[in-house]
Amino acid sequence: MKISNVLLSAVLLLACGKSRTDAQGIDQTSNNKRKDIIVKTNDEWKKELAADVYHVMREKGTERAFTGKYWDNHEEGTYYCTACHLALFSSQTKFESGTGWPSFYEPIANDAVAVESDRSFGMTRDEVVCARCGGHLGHVFNDGPKPTGLRYCMNSASLDFKKE
Repeated sequence: MKISNVLLSAVLLLACGKSRTDAQGIDQTSNNKRKDIIVKTNDEWKKELAADVYHVMREKGTERAFTGKYWDNHEEGTYYCTACHLALFSSQTKFESGTGWPSFYEPIANDAVAVESDRSFGMTRDEVVCARCGGHLGHVFNDGPKPTGLRYCMNSASLDFKKE
C-alpha cells in the first residue's frame, strides 16, 4: 500500500511531535492537532474522485487560470475540501487577486490547512494541503491583503462551495 508523501510527512511529524514554521511564520504542522486524519490508498482516492480532481488533489496538479468554477464566485458561503468535506475557507476572506484562481487571506480555522515545502519546477513555494486528508489545494504567498498579508491561491477542483 502506497501512502502519499504528504500523508507520510504528516505521520512522521505527528510521531515526532515537532512543530515547524515556514519563512512566513505559518505553522506547517497544523494538522498535528487533528484527530480525524484520513489515510487512503491512491486506488481508493481514484475510485472516489473525478479524474480532474484526482489529478489536482493527489498528483499536485494545477488547473489553468480563469477556468475553475470558483475563481469568480462572489456568493456568500463556505468552501470545503472536495475530497473529505472539511471546511477550509469562508467567503468573507475571499478577495480578488487577479490571478484567475480563488484567493483567500486566511483559512476558516488554524487546523483546517497545513503548509508543506514545494520544490517543484525549480523553485521553492509553500504548498497548502487539507489538514485532514492531505489533498493538494494550492499555494500560499505573502502578497495578500491585510490583515494577514497572505494569499491562499487555491484550485477550484480542490474546493466545494456551500452557499449560505
